[in-house]
Amino acid sequence: MRNLLLATSAVAMMAGGAYADGHTEEVKIGVILGFTGPLESITPAMGAGAELAMAEVTESGALLGGATVTSVRGDSTCIDAGAATAAAERLVTSDNVDAIMGADCSGVTGAILQNVARPNGVAMISPSATSPGLSSADDDGLFFRTAPSDARQGVIITEILQDRGVNEVALTYTNNDYGKGLADAFQAEFEAAGGTVTISAAHEDGKADYSAEVGALASAGGEVLVVAGYVDQGGSGIIRSSLDSGAFDTFYLPDGMVGAVLNDNFGAELNGSYGAYPGTDNAGAGIFVELAEAAGFDGTGAFSPESYDAAALIMLAMQAAESKDSADYKDHVFDVANAPGIQIMPGQLAEGLTLVAAGYDIDYVGASAVELIGPGESAGNYQEIEFADGVYSTINYR
Repeated sequence: MRNLLLATSAVAMMAGGAYADGHTEEVKIGVILGFTGPLESITPAMGAGAELAMAEVTESGALLGGATVTSVRGDSTCIDAGAATAAAERLVTSDNVDAIMGADCSGVTGAILQNVARPNGVAMISPSATSPGLSSADDDGLFFRTAPSDARQGVIITEILQDRGVNEVALTYTNNDYGKGLADAFQAEFEAAGGTVTISAAHEDGKADYSAEVGALASAGGEVLVVAGYVDQGGSGIIRSSLDSGAFDTFYLPDGMVGAVLNDNFGAELNGSYGAYPGTDNAGAGIFVELAEAAGFDGTGAFSPESYDAAALIMLAMQAAESKDSADYKDHVFDVANAPGIQIMPGQLAEGLTLVAAGYDIDYVGASAVELIGPGESAGNYQEIEFADGVYSTINYR
């Protein structure tokens, strides 16, 4: 903190002239998330997180000589690649956004990357698309994510299960890029560590009855049922059918299954179940929660911190490039995200922009302890949760 204060004091008088030859302009950032669909209960806080960063920067007047930042929302639906592509196309060609914060689910994110972002040369930073396949996708240097790959989550799930003495599990996954990628990553890690996956079976979202799927899972057996699905869709349907039939009473819940709606829908029925989703106990996480509360939304929600950070990195990279053109700022995302440099936390975006404008190196830590690795994705921090007394709470960080 002392280094930040000293540096910002040293450049304060320079800030006004940093872009003296420039002019105030509008920066538009598309926020494309599944505001309808299987994650609709968590996306409002994600959108609010990104827009909190935009409001902070606009108020500072420090971006590109005083640019205002406008959010333009689009609905990815999470699962309909055609609808997501159309929404992104509108954002780019009609609304003329300068960047995309999103998308959320892996399949629609990949579709937007290949069908809209690459053809139009628009950079995008996803806060929550976790499929390992995105790590090696052709992206022309335009794609980043503040969420870790599910290759990392597979390791985390294995560690948590092993720490609890679980050696045999049944596994079900939503039948899309996210579900299949996570299921494969987890099964490979768990079996390499000596565990047994009795069955790995896909389920479709949108069904009214999951008794057949649960029957097959129960026949295979397992101490725990790992549900790699969506909290507002088939994943919760699988849990309900399992509880009603007595097939399973303990569940492991990966990131797509974590949301406050679980407390509302299941309560004490999930006591003893557990899981994990991206999160950290660094100082920035606590600051973000306070900022979110003041802004009227829940900053502890899944991927809300990552959404704030995705938007923040876009704007800091623009400042480093002295341009809102994706072709210019895409090459500066790593520069502002990683050490070395003066650490920047949530609520300090004005300082970060001022330092960058004055030529200082910054290390954006943000709300999720951002550290980007080779493919342009988060190295990965997770918070472990457990259900007790009808609600889940964080019990550990990994």
